[in-house]
Amino acid sequence: MLEILYEDNHLIAINKVAGDLVQGDQTGDQPLVEKVKSYIKKKYNKTGAVFLGVIHRLDRPTSGVVLFARTSKALARMNQQFRERKTDKTYLVIVDIDIKPSKAVLTHWLKRNTKMNKSFAHNREIQESKKAVLRYKKIKELDRYAVLEIKLETGRHHQIRSQLTHIGFPIKGDLKYGSKRNNPDGSIDLHARSLVFEHPTTKERINIIATPPAKPQWSFALSD
Repeated sequence: MLEILYEDNHLIAINKVAGDLVQGDQTGDQPLVEKVKSYIKKKYNKTGAVFLGVIHRLDRPTSGVVLFARTSKALARMNQQFRERKTDKTYLVIVDIDIKPSKAVLTHWLKRNTKMNKSFAHNREIQESKKAVLRYKKIKELDRYAVLEIKLETGRHHQIRSQLTHIGFPIKGDLKYGSKRNNPDGSIDLHARSLVFEHPTTKERINIIATPPAKPQWSFALSD
């Protein structure tokens, strides 16, 4: 069952569940883009092929806001906003409680290893690396964990996962990047909380917010 966060004639936003692929890959599993196409086809009784453009992606084990374009014009305009970094994306992650300082700007150079499907962070620029910058602040402490709010200034492959691991604080459940324990459902505690952008046709400022998964750690994280 899809959780629709926003929908009009130009765009549709989904609260992706952990485990869903945004686009198809070698696994052959049905990706989110095809699920949304089926939803549109059924809802609007469309007989022909449904256009749905992928604007951005989230890693498979993560959850949160994913925005798709329902027209080619919307896709082109949204791609430009993402490329020019005119959108505002906020993420929530859960890491070990001892992270210090409580807020910081992290700047690294990420080099992607395609065979491992992993990115490695470095303190200085190396060959074939790309600059990666994020800002984090601790917004809550749980029993053994801390909740961080993260803003990305760049959009690199596995950027949040790689940079937090590099400073010694992998995301809870992220075995690929050094977490000591997995989450039973295979997810990692990284959630795309919100996405703010300019609507491609009306120019209205849109703010989409996605509720984190219904799990105890997220309930505690967002409680007063």
